[in-house]
This record gives sequence, C-alpha cells and structure tokens, in this order.
Amino acid sequence: MREKYLLRCPGCGRSFPDHYTLDCPSGCDALLRTVYAERRLTPRNLPGIFRYKDWLPVEGHLPLDAGPVSYESVGLARELGLSNLTVTFSGYWPERGGGMETCSFKELEAQPTVLRLREKGAGVLQVSSAGNTGRAFCQISGLTGAPVVVVVPTAAAGRLWTTIPTANVCLITVDGDYSDSITFGREVCSLHGIVPEGGAKNVARRDGMGTVVLDGTLAAGRLPDYYFQAVGSGTGGIAAWEAAGRLVADGRFGSRLPELHLSQNLPFVPMVRAWEAGRGVIVPAEDMPDAEASIARVYADVLTNRHPPWGIRGGVRDALAASGGRMYAVANEDARSAGRLFAETEEIDLDPAAAVAVASLARAVEEGFVDPEKRVLLNVTGGGYERAAEDLDRYLVEPFLRVAAGAAFDGNLRQEVAAWLAEQAEVAARA
Repeated sequence: MREKYLLRCPGCGRSFPDHYTLDCPSGCDALLRTVYAERRLTPRNLPGIFRYKDWLPVEGHLPLDAGPVSYESVGLARELGLSNLTVTFSGYWPERGGGMETCSFKELEAQPTVLRLREKGAGVLQVSSAGNTGRAFCQISGLTGAPVVVVVPTAAAGRLWTTIPTANVCLITVDGDYSDSITFGREVCSLHGIVPEGGAKNVARRDGMGTVVLDGTLAAGRLPDYYFQAVGSGTGGIAAWEAAGRLVADGRFGSRLPELHLSQNLPFVPMVRAWEAGRGVIVPAEDMPDAEASIARVYADVLTNRHPPWGIRGGVRDALAASGGRMYAVANEDARSAGRLFAETEEIDLDPAAAVAVASLARAVEEGFVDPEKRVLLNVTGGGYERAAEDLDRYLVEPFLRVAAGAAFDGNLRQEVAAWLAEQAEVAARA
C-alpha cells in the first residue's frame, strides 16, 4: 500500500482511496473502515491526539495539545473493589494533563474531521448536535478558522460556547430535539458547498474517538478485558472495537478484544431494548415508546439519538456481538450518585454521560459481570467543567437562525445561509 491508508467496505470487501468518502461506492449498507499501511502502533512526538497520527485518516496535524489522558485509578478502584482500573479522561483537568477546554471527548472527533475535510477540499462542514459535539466543532473552528454550520436544539444553545472568540460559525437552533436537528441539518446540506460531517459514517470521527483505547492500552501496557462507555449513537463503542482490532493485529498488546460494556440513560434506551430482544433493527414502538417524553426525562440528554447506527454492517450491534459485550440501562439517580462518587474519589467533576458510564461499571461489578482482578478501561467522556469555569474565558456562540421543528429549508432561510456561505468564501479568498 503506497497510500497512508485506504477505505474498505466490510460489506463487499472493496478497498479504495479516500475523497472524504462517507458511503460505499457500491451501495452497501455498511460503515467504511480505514486500513492503515502502518500496522504497529508507534506514538509520534506530536501534541494531543496527533500522537497517534499514524492511525488517523489525515496527513498533517493541528498544533493543539488536546487528547485523552490515562491513569491508573486508586480511589474509585478501591471503592469498587477493582484491582486494575484504567481511567481514560477526556476533558479539562490540568493536573492530569487534560487539555480539552470544551470538557468533552467530542474534541477527539472534531480535530481529525476538520483536518480531513481541509486536506480533501470537500467544502464547509455541517454538524448536527445535542450540544457537546457542536461545542467541540465551534472550538476547533475558532482555533483553526475553519467555517462550520452547526445545528442544535434550541434548548441546547447554552452549551455552545468556546474558550476563544470564533467568527466562522453559523449556528442554527431548532425548536425540537436532537433528531429534529439532524433532520434540518440534512436539509442544509442540500445547499451547494456545504457537506455533512457524516456522524458514524465519518472515519475521522471514529478513529479520533478510538484514540481513547490506544491511550488506555499504552498506559496499562496491554489491552483491557472490559471497556465501559455511555453511548447515544454508539459510535464511540464502534470506534473502541475498531481500535482494539488494530491493537490485536499489532500483536504486542494482547490477542483478545475487550468486552464492550455500553450504557444508556433511562427512560430513553432504544439500543438496550433492541439488544435484549435480539433485534437487528430499532423498532420505534418497541424500543423507544413515547420518545419525546422519555428524552425530556433523562439526566444525560446527549445520549438521546433516535437513529443510532445499530443494525448497519459494522455498527453497534456487530461490535457488541464480536466482543461478547453487554448493555445497561441506567436510572437518573444512579447516574447522579455515580457522578458524586467519582468526584469524591478522583477529585474531578463529570459530564452526565460519563456519570452514566461510571454507574454501569458499579452495577457490573455488583452483579458479577466483571472479574475484579481483570483489567478494566473506563472511558470518561467528559468532565472538568467546574475547573474550566474557574480557569478559562467563555464566549457564547450567538445563533445565526432559529427555526421551528420540521421547517423546510427554503425561501429566506436558504438565502440567509447561502449569503453566510458566500461571505465565508470571500474571507477565504482574501486570506
């Protein structure tokens, strides 16, 4: 292989070069994967996530010191009775080296995605988000100058802040939930020059998230036996599975995939229900009844994706089955209690989604799903908000447009976004 990497479809087996490709050219219902020429994990002397550049679908790197940090837990491990607990933290925690100023592991996705798009020259990125992803892309836009269109629920607009001023974000708020934002975001991509970020289909997002497993494995010296994470779309679980597969192929870190232990927040747990019922598709009536009411009641609303990549080839269901994994439905109060426990034992506050993961780990230990002598990797997907509020400035991203759920992207709406896009093109031409 002369290229650094190729894309391969697990459906038809076809391999081909990357042109910011999101779908199999043959039409397979499958998630494309990266196949890297470098088969051994060799960390580079580069900042943040780009330490793992050989296994990221980019040629260059960004000068940003923001990546996952892993350490051996003492306090939480003792409280749970675990002998080998590695915590991989993605957030703001200067004492541990955590430099993600938006306090979310979504920066792991945003950095390589923005760079991949720049290198492939595909256009202006469009991102739909429940809050954390949008904030991460706004932050990277501010740091790099890359323009981005972000669509979020109106209720999540307060989460769209950066730690530096940003002038290249078109923020659109939708009077609905996350799924309504995804729907409107697709409409925005009908405008020439705007391309979808791609969600789970974007290999840069998945390989960026996969660096959590790379970092945790290097810190521990071997692959974990169990991997814990809370999931909304489940893309992080897929990323962990794929990264672990590369480490198995490397041959130096173990020969078995870690069991994926993935959790969702009650009462909105569509993947938990589909998994327990053995279904290959999400059935709305069975797996997410009264979706709007359920979404309104969860503690961690970033975990409320109505269209997860569940049954697609290479999706969440395949990852769970291949790893012998398990899913958990976590109640709000259990998540809150777990968040308090983590703050007491590890001395940093957690994002609600990360607290859901801690709660699932506590339950797994209590119910005997984890051997306390084996190695556990806990993916703490966000935290450090309190410390960041003390140390860093915050700039709220002002909405460019506010639209109703189900609104058509036409008329004045289309013209206003087109005018913003033209302005960005003029700025780029003068640069």
